Amino acid sequence: MKTTSAISTAALSALMLIGLSSRAQEATTPASEPASSDASASPQPAATVSANSKVRIVRLSEVKGEVQMDRQTGKGFEGAMANLPVVEGSKLKTADGLAEVEFEDNSTVRLGPNSEVEFPKLELLPSGAKSSSITVLRGTVYVSLINTKGNEFSVKFDQQTVSLPPDSHVRLQLTPTEANLAVLHGEALVDEPSGPSSVGKNKTMTFNLAAQNPPVIAKNVVEQPLDKWDSDAVQYHKSYANASSFGNSPYSYGINDMNYYGSFVNGCGGSMWRPYFTSASWSPYGSGAWAYYPSAGYSWVSPYPWGWTPYHYGSWSFCQGTGWGWQPGGAWMGLANNSFVGQQGFQNSFAGTRPRPPVHPPTANESSLVGVNLKSMPASSLGPKDTFVFRNDSAGLGVPRGSLGKLNSFSGQTAQHGLATTNVYYGGAQRGGAESSAKAGSVGQSMSASQSTSAASQSSRGYSSSMQSASPGGGAAHSSMQSGAGGGSGAGGGGARR
Repeated sequence: MKTTSAISTAALSALMLIGLSSRAQEATTPASEPASSDASASPQPAATVSANSKVRIVRLSEVKGEVQMDRQTGKGFEGAMANLPVVEGSKLKTADGLAEVEFEDNSTVRLGPNSEVEFPKLELLPSGAKSSSITVLRGTVYVSLINTKGNEFSVKFDQQTVSLPPDSHVRLQLTPTEANLAVLHGEALVDEPSGPSSVGKNKTMTFNLAAQNPPVIAKNVVEQPLDKWDSDAVQYHKSYANASSFGNSPYSYGINDMNYYGSFVNGCGGSMWRPYFTSASWSPYGSGAWAYYPSAGYSWVSPYPWGWTPYHYGSWSFCQGTGWGWQPGGAWMGLANNSFVGQQGFQNSFAGTRPRPPVHPPTANESSLVGVNLKSMPASSLGPKDTFVFRNDSAGLGVPRGSLGKLNSFSGQTAQHGLATTNVYYGGAQRGGAESSAKAGSVGQSMSASQSTSAASQSSRGYSSSMQSASPGGGAAHSSMQSGAGGGSGAGGGGARR
């Protein structure tokens, strides 16, 4: 089991300053071909033109271990980090790692180790509903859909297409010779060469891809090692999905992480959101990365686990004596998220040192991910003797989501003492038993305890050094880690597992 709290080392988001408009990320609808000037010519059928918008982006919401993405930059697969925008046509794959993609309504797709998916369709329908399609090429993939009426979602593999209605949850395991589709909740509608069929809850459909025999349906679902990781992630999203404090944001993705990693406080005459584990000297744009997208230029990506919504919606302002805070409001920003701070923010010294995007697209010898490190970024991480160490000004960097209980008390301790610690456990065993708990079916069965220790050591060196790495990746992977103290109970609490 990989228990790393290492930080991803590349990021992307903010338009390149080369005269692109603020709507440059919106693909234009192809125009119909002009009518023939030859009146005697036979009428030709009009070309099929999709009225659906391609403006959508979704979020790479979690990265653990080795994860790569092809963003259609012409450079193939490159290292990935949390909060990278996923656009139509993107490809995502894992090696010894795990990944999660979060859609606008909080629906999710999760990839187990050695898995690969493509995103051939991310469309906005004229009704406002979303139409999404993924193609699974190999590995283990979970799809968990929120009950959002009108949305369309399909999963393709080999010669099969599976339509998933809202409020459904499936697991697909794909090898070169066999596919197993397990319906964990809801139903799946399978459109295959032999005809359509429906698979209900707690049933599994097995496809023999080598012989192309008719699929076989079993009236049960066999538990797999990654199921606990998947169910914990689903519960995390449900537990922290309250969006009542975030104004009229048109999207709910990313709000779960803001609810877990920070809270609203009073400052500068109003309410503003601040991440836990920050002092007045912390900066939301001290480090991160620029990622290049051919349709829009450079986009800013934050490495923080909560770093999606506050960099695509609302604004950051600096409050004297309190520090930086975020406030909701305004329009949603897709790839064009370079409206960095509110007017108050530009009145302090940070305005002169805010990150600037590269002035030209990456050349053949340059990476499409450009690291930025204007300010040192401490990271929380595993400590000695089965402890986890929270560090001030880490802003949640390195803190695994939902595994260490309520973070506000730890944040208060770091404000007073510079750091706080808590005991941690792995699947009921302390760190020495991490390998045995992984073999028992905890997250990342193929990840050994030695790999976990190595990753934790890497993360303790901080984001500053890891940003120099050529392949971004890593991320907190303590999905089966429990807090032995101060964690509270219930959703997100330490101790008892969900």
